[in-house]
Amino acid sequence: MLFQRVITALILVPLVIAGVLYLSTLSLSLLLALVVLMGGLEWTRLAALDSWSEKLLFLFVLAASMAGLGLSVHIFPNWVFPITLFSTLFWVMVTVRLIRYHPSEVATVSGRFWKSILGFLVLVPAWLSLRVTHGLYQDGPYLVLYLLVLIWVADSCAYFSGRRWGRVKLAPQISPGKTREGVYGALAGAVVCGALLYGLRPESASLPLLIFFSVIVALVSVVGDLFESLLKRQAGLKDSGDLLPGHGGMLDRIDSLTAAAPVFLFGLLLLEFAK
Repeated sequence: MLFQRVITALILVPLVIAGVLYLSTLSLSLLLALVVLMGGLEWTRLAALDSWSEKLLFLFVLAASMAGLGLSVHIFPNWVFPITLFSTLFWVMVTVRLIRYHPSEVATVSGRFWKSILGFLVLVPAWLSLRVTHGLYQDGPYLVLYLLVLIWVADSCAYFSGRRWGRVKLAPQISPGKTREGVYGALAGAVVCGALLYGLRPESASLPLLIFFSVIVALVSVVGDLFESLLKRQAGLKDSGDLLPGHGGMLDRIDSLTAAAPVFLFGLLLLEFAK
């Protein structure tokens, strides 16, 4: 399993880095839209949309939402802040719900319609945030790359520290394999990344603030992972799909990013306002 994960990562990571750094924002947006649509197809399994007519309707609305929102913020760039604020508040509510979750309670979200709505709330703002971050800032491609590296480092540190020192379960009713020690490892990795960001972009903010910012984004990425785990558990699925050997489906690979991307952009906007 680990060997498959490593091989898949060695193939995908260089391609992702090259795409982020060398593609135009429009080209990258289209590529990311394809990734989101693949994740959306897997989301239909979480929402129990069984017929192809339901799946195609979901994907059509998902694509139309991305296109409409992308065009809207192009015409009205001031919309970016309230959209990312809304998405950040959404993930705050998800965090609270996960903390309070108990398996004896009614399912977090029931019904195919509401789980479909959840899919739009998770996937569309993430796509928009990556697109805006890449195109809004002069060093946007490097900021997107930093976000990806932050998530990769946090995920890797969580995995290996959890395997080495993991004792206390983080959320056994949701994801039995995750431990608090794994989260501590992820946060340690985020601290290192925050220091790296300060070295590359010292004009952005102070070192403590950038470390705090990176730690918050890493924590939110853990929430995104846990949230998808909860939905998979409710749907009776181990993985969202089998597209990526060793990693499961596309959603299994981007679940952390869907939560972290809008919060990351919201934090960047706050840092700009704080100057």
